[in-house]
Amino acid sequence: MAKINDNYLKLPGSYLFSTVAKKSSEFAAANPDKEIIKMSIGDVTIPLAPAVIEAMHKAVDEMGTPEGFHGYGPEQGYDFLRSKIVEKDYRARGIDLEPDEIFVSDGAKSDCGNIGDIFSVDNTVAVCDPVYPVYVDTNAMAGRAGDFIDDKWSKLIYMPCLEENGFLPELPKEKADIIYLCFPNNPIGVAMTKEQLRPWIEYAKENGSVILYDSAYEAFITDPEVPHSIYEIDGAKEVAIEFRSFSKTAGFTGTRCAYTVVPHELKLGGTELNALWNRRQCTKFNGVPYIIQKAAEAVYSDEGHKQTREAIEYYLENARIIRESLTEAGFTAYGGVNAPYIWAKTPNGMKSWDFFDKLLEEANVVTTPGSGFGPSGEGYVRFTAFSTRENTLKAMEKIKNLNL
Repeated sequence: MAKINDNYLKLPGSYLFSTVAKKSSEFAAANPDKEIIKMSIGDVTIPLAPAVIEAMHKAVDEMGTPEGFHGYGPEQGYDFLRSKIVEKDYRARGIDLEPDEIFVSDGAKSDCGNIGDIFSVDNTVAVCDPVYPVYVDTNAMAGRAGDFIDDKWSKLIYMPCLEENGFLPELPKEKADIIYLCFPNNPIGVAMTKEQLRPWIEYAKENGSVILYDSAYEAFITDPEVPHSIYEIDGAKEVAIEFRSFSKTAGFTGTRCAYTVVPHELKLGGTELNALWNRRQCTKFNGVPYIIQKAAEAVYSDEGHKQTREAIEYYLENARIIRESLTEAGFTAYGGVNAPYIWAKTPNGMKSWDFFDKLLEEANVVTTPGSGFGPSGEGYVRFTAFSTRENTLKAMEKIKNLNL
């Protein structure tokens, strides 16, 4: 008789954003006269840059010719994109990487979840709390998280990110084999400086740990003291894997393209993790379509860079509006300076889901409850800056008029 992976049975409820979508859809169906503004999931609203669209059209035309047709591509990504990534994202910042250390994929979410394939189930995993749910749920599915007891997984090391510690995690007191860090942070929207990140590299070296560094929001960094890559810190290539995405950087949420960096210097027991990840990708992944990779390459052109930067500035202005509007309305709000997320404290000690319901029902604004990101997220909600300017202003006006 076939057996299921019963780790799935331990997962509590459905995926966070699926629950948010279900609740908002049910409210919309019951209230067809209401205009609902979504500020929950981090999905972009600005269309793809003209330079990107032009590159996609050209690639589509190529695919219609015998000489320009592309079938299966390299699982690791085409050289034209990997080389451009190395040149523009790393060497331009003084970081020495090679194209074969870059692995192009269909999303940072996928890679953050799939990277566990190359690690033993016996590894001890540390996560920030609150945390992007993918890090936790995929380790639970693999059997590394233990059992879900009193809103926590028994085998995970939780690193609370609270007001009193500036929402930055502290080094684990116990030994962590795998450490997930996301900066600029999702969901809180705070960022680590180089000096704050350096002790994590030292900890990883001393304990033989691997840092899984999610840098999906690096394009939103405005503070010169905040590194765009963990590899700006000496020694990081020996202990860290970095994840990047074109989703928020260039509006590719529906187009799907990202990449993961696995340096050759990163070894465990003499084995290069680069080779393991390459083996995994060659076995389980057929690569990102040529058309999409040509679109991603266009992001690095002069016009593409200018156009995508304009979109990022637009979202950062939305973030400023949200943060300042919430503050004016009497809320305590964090983030939104180096990231597109604003982390707002609920009023009068209200529970996260209760405040979510109040915002949905009375202001018709959809947010994400902080408790969905982990125990330390209780008492907060997350706003995203990825709405239109019109809807951002409209939502903030509605929230200002709430009876709290």
